[in-house]
Amino acid sequence: MTIILTILSYFAVLLLVSRLTAKQSTNDTFYRGNRQSPWYLVAFGMIGASISGVTFVSVPGMVNTIGMTYLQTCLGFVLGYVAVAFVLLPIYYRLKLTTIYSYLQQRLGTRSYKTGAWFFLLSKMSGAAVKFYVVCMILQRFVLDALGIPFVITVLVLVVLIWLYTRRGGIKTLVWTDTFQTFCMFMALIFIIVNVMSMLNLSVNEAVTTIVQDERSRVFVFDDWVSKQNFWKLFVSGIFIVVVMTGLDQDMMQKNLTCKTLREAQKDMCTYGLAFVPANLLFLCLGVLLSMLAQQEGIALPSSGDELLPMFAATGKMGNMVVVLFTIGIVAASFSSADSALTALTTTYCVDIKEKADDEALRHRVHAGMSVVFVIFILLFRTFNSTNLIDAIYILVSYTYGPLLGLFAFGLFTKYQVTDRWVPYFAILSPILCYVLDVLAQQLWGYHFGYELLMLNGAFTFAGLYVTRKKEPLRIGH
Repeated sequence: MTIILTILSYFAVLLLVSRLTAKQSTNDTFYRGNRQSPWYLVAFGMIGASISGVTFVSVPGMVNTIGMTYLQTCLGFVLGYVAVAFVLLPIYYRLKLTTIYSYLQQRLGTRSYKTGAWFFLLSKMSGAAVKFYVVCMILQRFVLDALGIPFVITVLVLVVLIWLYTRRGGIKTLVWTDTFQTFCMFMALIFIIVNVMSMLNLSVNEAVTTIVQDERSRVFVFDDWVSKQNFWKLFVSGIFIVVVMTGLDQDMMQKNLTCKTLREAQKDMCTYGLAFVPANLLFLCLGVLLSMLAQQEGIALPSSGDELLPMFAATGKMGNMVVVLFTIGIVAASFSSADSALTALTTTYCVDIKEKADDEALRHRVHAGMSVVFVIFILLFRTFNSTNLIDAIYILVSYTYGPLLGLFAFGLFTKYQVTDRWVPYFAILSPILCYVLDVLAQQLWGYHFGYELLMLNGAFTFAGLYVTRKKEPLRIGH
């Protein structure tokens, strides 16, 4: 009952913020926030939107399998955000885009444009469903199963709550709610860490020393080129993950495009890009401390790393206050990614697929329809998922975002025009080739592709566009 009351109280605050920010809202308010968002609010809120409930649950448990090597990917993130800020953002602002896929129409053609939009819809719906599944799973397992509430009802109620506070103000509301949610998430994280330190009888200095000396605190892997945790694999993959998951993702870029000027948007992106390393370091440190606490209490570590934090925080082992804080943290992280995903999906479908940016009635219908599809995807993921959640997201990203990387790379770094009618086929064929190559590599050489599949996928799409390119160079600037 504590968790349910916490969620309802938290939602009441979000609904209040929505009512205050959605007065006299228009389609421009919903899609672009009237281009009046303060850059520092966007930057702070984007931290929570990018982290999501997956990070909140999965990252602490990573330390027992791969140590702190995930930070190598986070270091790559930093360079990725710099690249997006100074390569992609200037183009988007110069063209005054509502959705970033409009660039593909201007540079490559209509089929390329539609292909990019459809791949985003599939990618974002899949990825957002995985992320939001986290909060539904935790609530169901640790609270709602005991009350006899079916998982379907859990999902329906939570998605309806998100729909209620995003349906009017859209992106303008999210800039403010994400700021609130990010604040709640970090406060919860810090208080949980302090509580665990208290249970271990450690001061701050002692906790830092203990974590540094723990074998799970290894960050860098330079000596094993075959390992999926090799530094250069994760570092370079981190760069491309950000370029694709942020720079080529309408969800992540939509908030950045609400800033007043390009310079403010660049400050916003570089600021929250730098915050990723310390933010994820906190989650990993929490994982080490929780593992030590489990050893101290004689509790066996869970088989799934995703269950390490919930095992302590959601079951009352650390007191009711931690249960409340954990609930606030995971709901804040999950809601901040799911609400922006629904808004971006609605924007892309209305503006890119239907090309009716001014139709307010259509926007309302699509927003409700996307919420229904979102529920279906979450239920499908529950049925078929059997892998670590954060890896599951990046696997999906590697297969579905790769064609977007190839399309934008061709548009940005070549002067050629594409044979537009062939673009959808290359975008579909590239992920299939990647999958076949991954299977063959495992069978023939025992090598399993990791996050580098994203780059390979983009390269296949780029190669197809280049081979079938029109011979005459582009005559207009892009």
